[in-house]
Amino acid sequence: MANKSKFQTIKGTRDLLPPETALWNHVEDIARQVFATFGFDEIRPPVFEPTELFARSIGLDTDVVSKEMYSFEDRDDTSISLRPEATASVCRAYIEHGMQQLPQPVKLYYMGPMFRRERPQKGRYRQFYQIGAEVLGGSDAPASDAEVIETVMTFFDRLGLTGVELEINSIGHNSDECRRNYVEKLKAALENVKDQLGADSQRRIETNPLRVLDSKLEHEQAIIATLPRIADHICADCAAHYSAVKRQLEMRGVFFKENWRLVRGLDYYMRTTFEITAKGLGSQNAICGGGRYDGLVELLGGVPTKGIGFAIGEDRLILSLEESGKGAASQGRDVYIAWMGERAYATAVRAAKDLRNAGFSVELPPTELKFGKALERADKLGSRYALILGDNEVSEGSWTLKTLADGTQQKFTEPELLEYLKQRKSGS
Repeated sequence: MANKSKFQTIKGTRDLLPPETALWNHVEDIARQVFATFGFDEIRPPVFEPTELFARSIGLDTDVVSKEMYSFEDRDDTSISLRPEATASVCRAYIEHGMQQLPQPVKLYYMGPMFRRERPQKGRYRQFYQIGAEVLGGSDAPASDAEVIETVMTFFDRLGLTGVELEINSIGHNSDECRRNYVEKLKAALENVKDQLGADSQRRIETNPLRVLDSKLEHEQAIIATLPRIADHICADCAAHYSAVKRQLEMRGVFFKENWRLVRGLDYYMRTTFEITAKGLGSQNAICGGGRYDGLVELLGGVPTKGIGFAIGEDRLILSLEESGKGAASQGRDVYIAWMGERAYATAVRAAKDLRNAGFSVELPPTELKFGKALERADKLGSRYALILGDNEVSEGSWTLKTLADGTQQKFTEPELLEYLKQRKSGS
């Protein structure tokens, strides 16, 4: 008989399994709680969009659009792509649904899978997950920038994430007296050292000089250190805005470092940029990036609209939490019901229903097990208690509860049992 082929996950994807999914749920629950306290509401855009949306927002000459997107032709010959990020989708939704008519700013968060066909490595997958937020409309006051950064730092603090470092910069705005002037100076300086740079950096001198500052090549670091710094060349208004953002962060108790090499390569990005790193991820330690993008909504066909946001790499965030010892413990069960006899089974079904309605996780075996086997299974499932129900317990209305950690047993009436478990749960 021929061997049946084994199906496996596609390269760059993986199954998220218990108990790890408990940690994912915990992270997402904390995100929802924290973002709500800062006035954000959830948006759930589709996982695929017109390819043109990403070509226009991310840039045709970027690796993401030219090499990494999963794109296909729909039946009506429309080019569609799985989303490589969600900011463009959120801005598209803001325009499409007339959200500029709502009280401004509109504060939205999202979480879900993104798709990029890049080389898989530690903490990076072809189907990966992001948690992000966008603030659209309203003003570009420095306090808005600082509050967005405070939001994500509060989230990481609530998670107990260790070794978190925030880096910030200003990239000015796209005009002749500000960033364009800097880019010309940077390009001239790069031309002078072109022969000492690698092929990627040489290509970027022509296509996008700012991206050279992102280089991680060891032999280029000393050369990049000598290049002009953007903060020395931005206009007076952008410099004042950057100073005010730093004061606002200090006022909020948010610690930061300045990194003059922290840039964004597209024209609609402006002023504040930031990146957050964490421990346990090696050289690929960035878990969050963000910045101001006041020109994006207009680029996508909307009216001029202020915008700032961030995206968190949830896969890397989970990895950092696990490596710092904050991984998920097995969920286990609160109560395992060990029943014996047909009369006891009817009572066990009712007990399970009442306990579940009270918020307890309950394992009710579908078939009768011998007492020893039942307790062995309860232990393997990580149960905290075993509720023992036999004919005697049903006749007397006195239920036996065994604490599996120490083997102690107590007898309760049905109402007493529920009250006892509730007290223990609230006290634990």
